[in-house]
This record gives sequence, structure tokens and C-alpha cells, in this order.
Amino acid sequence: MDLENFKERSKTEFQKNKKLLQKIKNQKPKQLDDLFSAAHEEKFSKIDCLSCANCCKTTSPIFIQTDIERLSKVFRMKSSEFIDMYLYLDNEGDYVLKTAPCPFLNSDNTCLVYEERPKACREYPHTNRKNMHGILNLTLKNTLVCPAVFEIFQDFGKDFRK
Repeated sequence: MDLENFKERSKTEFQKNKKLLQKIKNQKPKQLDDLFSAAHEEKFSKIDCLSCANCCKTTSPIFIQTDIERLSKVFRMKSSEFIDMYLYLDNEGDYVLKTAPCPFLNSDNTCLVYEERPKACREYPHTNRKNMHGILNLTLKNTLVCPAVFEIFQDFGKDFRK
């Protein structure tokens, strides 16, 4: 995975993808969910996240209370200690990591807490879920983070130009 090339291409294509988003928004919700689900399956059958881990290297998931409690138990500490050590409240009032890359990312791109990872990590990049209409702006932002999401938009760009 050539992350440098991906970063350049995703930045270069961002405005084009932003325009494409308007066409994508015109799809019926069920049709849009089906389009994304099929594209997700196709891309992730070819892309190995462990060869990339850009999401873990550059962004933070939102930690909900159940994530904090579960991970606190893993590290045998109080929730407040876990928060003090790893998290802060962002501008939107969500708990996110203090640092990037993720402190739980191992050198081989595996996750130290994989079985107990936050819900947001389990669901990332959110391209195979229901109600894609509700998260299209987030999905557009994820074209700058996840090569698979970027490629989904590249493919949609071909399909929607027809």
C-alpha cells in the first residue's frame, strides 16, 4: 500500500468527490445502502487493512462510555484513569485519543486491544451499514483516510458519470 501516493491522490480528487457526493445523495436510501454494501464487499475482498492502518495512524475513533469501561478493565484501571491517560473531550463533546497514531497500534499494524476495540473501530469505515444517507459527509471525509473508501468513490464516479 503506497500511502504517500494515496494521500496525494485523495487530496487531489477531494473536490471532485465532493461534487460526486451531490449525485450520490440523489439515490433512494435503500438503493444507496445496497450500492455501498456491494462496493464495500468488493473492495475489502481485495484490500488488507493490516497493510495500511492509516485510520489508526491518523485519526481517532469516538470512545463511548461502554468502550471506556471495557478497555479500562483490559488495562485493570479505573475508567477515570483510562480517560486521563489516553483520552480528551473534543469540540463536539466526544472522547477521542490524545495522540496519533493510536497507542494501541502495534508495529505490525495489528491492534493490541482488537477483541475489545471501540465500537467506532469495529464499524470503520462505515461503508457497509444501513442509512448511508445519514453519514455521507463523514464518508466523504473518509476518502482522505481510507484507501478503500477512496476507491469506492472512484468507482462511483465512473458509474454516476454515465
